[in-house]
Amino acid sequence: MSLLQDLEARSGKQCELCSASHNLSIYEMKPVTVGGVDGSILACETCVTQIENPETTDANHWRCLNDAMWSEHRGVKIIAWRMLARLRKEGWPQDLLDMLYLEEQDLRFAKESGDHLEESEKIIHRDANGAVLQAGDTVVLIKDLKVKGSSMVAKQGTAVRRISLDHENAKYIEGKVGATQIVIITDYVKKVAEKE
Repeated sequence: MSLLQDLEARSGKQCELCSASHNLSIYEMKPVTVGGVDGSILACETCVTQIENPETTDANHWRCLNDAMWSEHRGVKIIAWRMLARLRKEGWPQDLLDMLYLEEQDLRFAKESGDHLEESEKIIHRDANGAVLQAGDTVVLIKDLKVKGSSMVAKQGTAVRRISLDHENAKYIEGKVGATQIVIITDYVKKVAEKE
């Protein structure tokens, strides 16, 4: 079966967040770690649009999370946590957040979106050209970098995929060069534009 068929079977061909049955698609959680059934949910266009564009968020639409947050599926619970955290100032989402339990590693992953932070608390990572970097982006090294603690040199032009961000320092990101996970200073990378 394809990923779409797996998700449709799991969800009964309904949005796993609001139960809508039209305009459904696969939504891969960002930053993508595993993809597949564990890293994806089946979601309607309304939910995906509001997840991706916080300024379009309609708090009343997300009252559906009162049910969805109890899902047995990791991805549904993580997205529920992120949206409730984003909306917590409304009052009722904070009550649901207080009841929602996530395993420690899932909570860490949920927090990578930054939805739980106030705007003033958010650390913005920028590449050498000033482009905003987000977890899951691909960057290219713009100079040779010696990797601390090893004899390895990460060469200029090397692509580093699915970066993660340091939530305490805007100058640091992490990513894999070959099989080695390294910390990279944002001044030495350029974001690769996504293909439309």
